[in-house]
Amino acid sequence: MKRALLLLLLSLPFFISPLKAKEQHGIAMHGDLKYPPNFTHFDTVNANAPKGGDYKLAVVGTFDTLNPYTLKGTPPAGIRDFLFESLMDRSPDEPFSLYGLVAESLEVGPERSWVIFNINPKAKWQDGSPITASDVAFSYKTLLEHGTPGQKMYYKKVKNVEILSDRKIKFVFDKVDGKYDAEMPLIIGVMALFSEKNLKGKDFEKTGLTPLLASGPYKVAKVEPGRSITYQRDPNYWGKDLPVNKGCFNFDTVRFDFYKNAAIAFEAFKAGNVDSREESDPGKWAQKYNFPAVQKGLVKCVEIPHQHQVGMQAFAFNTRREIFRDPRVRLALTYAFDYDWLNKNLFHGAMTRTTSFFDNTELASKGLPEGPELTLLEPFRAQLPKELFEKAYTLPTSEKGRRENLKVAQQLLKEAGWVTKGGKLINEKTGKPFAFEILLNTPENEKVALAFSRDLKQLGIQATARTVDASQYEKRRINMDFDMIIHFWGHSLSPGNEQSFYWSSKAADEPGTRNYPGIKSPAVDALCGMITNAKERKDLVTAVKALDRALLWGHYVIPLGHRSKDYVAYWTKIDHPPLGPTGIPSIHTFWARKEK
Repeated sequence: MKRALLLLLLSLPFFISPLKAKEQHGIAMHGDLKYPPNFTHFDTVNANAPKGGDYKLAVVGTFDTLNPYTLKGTPPAGIRDFLFESLMDRSPDEPFSLYGLVAESLEVGPERSWVIFNINPKAKWQDGSPITASDVAFSYKTLLEHGTPGQKMYYKKVKNVEILSDRKIKFVFDKVDGKYDAEMPLIIGVMALFSEKNLKGKDFEKTGLTPLLASGPYKVAKVEPGRSITYQRDPNYWGKDLPVNKGCFNFDTVRFDFYKNAAIAFEAFKAGNVDSREESDPGKWAQKYNFPAVQKGLVKCVEIPHQHQVGMQAFAFNTRREIFRDPRVRLALTYAFDYDWLNKNLFHGAMTRTTSFFDNTELASKGLPEGPELTLLEPFRAQLPKELFEKAYTLPTSEKGRRENLKVAQQLLKEAGWVTKGGKLINEKTGKPFAFEILLNTPENEKVALAFSRDLKQLGIQATARTVDASQYEKRRINMDFDMIIHFWGHSLSPGNEQSFYWSSKAADEPGTRNYPGIKSPAVDALCGMITNAKERKDLVTAVKALDRALLWGHYVIPLGHRSKDYVAYWTKIDHPPLGPTGIPSIHTFWARKEK
């Protein structure tokens, strides 16, 4: 009797059919989603913001292509966000969570080994044709073959793609080091989408000023090559009522004008030709924002004490160059840099020295490693500087006097084989002088580089600051053809696969990555992998802190500083959601005030 009942149960379809994954309205990298299935809009927007008006913004630089997804050419500001869409959209007030955009829902397999996206039946390209699963598969293949090095690195983790129907597509992932990458469903979720019909058989990497067919809220209305681009809101935009878009994309037109330098762009703002700007220079904020329009109340200047991540802006050594391979040399130059003088004299003391790649967040390392963090680092003790385990990371200050810092720098250089002869620092073995170039892409950084150059002159080092045009800088940066640059690495509150793109040994040899220092460290490689494989938020935080220590103690960069406040100025014809400590609202959420 029991055997017959068991056979009957086993014969039922419930037992022979594979369990279907639960359909979800969103996905969080760690923990739970903030917004429920029936949410109407993000908390950071004004859901009733009026539509209409024009918005003018300034950009320093130029552009020569309307395809922002290859390494060739320089694309204009705004084109990714205003034209192109992805399967899902990122929440602005969670570390890393996605909600439905082109895909109205998703299904996720065990261990995130696969993901299915269900395409919204309303989703369409700007020519009115539907977005299909075939378009998504085409987009994946295009970026895998012709995208940037970072995209290729991510998408190689896809084992295969299955088109299940016109509106259903499945991505199956490969294991990496015996594990599935938990971030991959989200990585695919934010992949840019292209029309197969529009691009098939064409050279995707060809630069030009003809826009690709897209599906976003704006179209390219006017292009003045290298000078300006105007985006016009599409009244027939398919996704305007989605929860992720409510309160966004409010202006009828958004125009970006391109200027030769920041000084000219600032004058354009004062004249009313630019509607808003974020000021990065505290010195300029203190001295230059008292022009007549401010005094008349036509321009508002707002200071916002913030609590958001500040990234790492720093002088980056290219350790591929012989003179920077010895960490003692890199540390010596860190001691030679008089940051305190720079902050006082150029930035009115308003900057805070950055002491972590993840400063101002819970991800920043502090003090000595202990607990789970120490456990994570212990297997790499032989590969990492012993000081990492014995000292809290600090940067030199002028507290003990400038002379003391220079003494430390001289001793480190001597240990590394550099001696002073005739007022010049010479390599004891080769007889070559210590000389290098600081490559810059904006005149605004010249004052920082020149101050550093003066500091180094006291050690007999010749550092030359050189500013080049945007296209030349981009070419040299992509090919790692520089001695030193000033670079900013930004981070989200949920670091992931991009950390390998920034710091891994593989990225060091790949043109177009952001491993500008040329870091090659098995410990750093392993820690980047641990970040990607972190199952819980606490594990992620521990792994990021450990990576932070490895990067800091490698002395690959000389940290600069960050603002503890955001500085925003705008003409009062513009309005915005509340300005809070977590960061300036996206310009997508601004709107035009109605004329009185």
